[in-house]
Amino acid sequence: MKKVAILQSNYIPWKGYFDIINSVDEFIIYDQMQYTRRDWRNRNKIKTPNGIIWLSIPVENKGKYLQKIRETKVVSREWASNHWNTIKMSYSKAPFFSEYKDLFENLYSQASELEYLSDINYLFISNICNVLGISTKLSYDTDYGLCEGKTERLAGLVLSAGGDYYLSGPAAKDYIVDDVFKRSNIELHYMDYEGYPSYPQLHGEYNGYVSILDLIFMEGPDSPSYMMSFNKKDN
Repeated sequence: MKKVAILQSNYIPWKGYFDIINSVDEFIIYDQMQYTRRDWRNRNKIKTPNGIIWLSIPVENKGKYLQKIRETKVVSREWASNHWNTIKMSYSKAPFFSEYKDLFENLYSQASELEYLSDINYLFISNICNVLGISTKLSYDTDYGLCEGKTERLAGLVLSAGGDYYLSGPAAKDYIVDDVFKRSNIELHYMDYEGYPSYPQLHGEYNGYVSILDLIFMEGPDSPSYMMSFNKKDN
């Protein structure tokens, strides 16, 4: 059985995103989809001494209502140094910040040279997978043919990747047509994000929905023990 998940790329995603990646054999980045404003594609949350804030990559979207994520360009390069400086200010006292400082400083330097949002997201996602010890194959939807129909397209990607098991995010229950997967002999499952253990955090009360960077800087090599997919593999 080959397990496949399909999601749009996000900027420095939360731990649940990486749990989905770690739960499957192949993770397909679905960036031929329409770019959505005020979403997770170009922004995420971190904890700071002044509370939780959004780190947002400025992108070209004025008048481009139908552009795809893959087509979305970054407005300027300054965002990368601004984000990194904010992260340094917020996490310099975290137990494992010094251990990962050079890696992420280098990633932000590389990201500042990239023109497209999708490439920036892939840079961070792939390297964070390495940090967490996730070996799942990462691919793009453009590696395969796309068919018409919202659910049909997902099922088609799974089949093209040689999969027979699809793991979806829970929000997709609102639109996925189960019968399409049944007709294709694909098992359909939904990720359950309930039951995450908490861990010590800086800057006030606990929030489990911030970027994965928070967990990495606080728990370092022990980060996977606070993620559900690793615990399931150990059982």
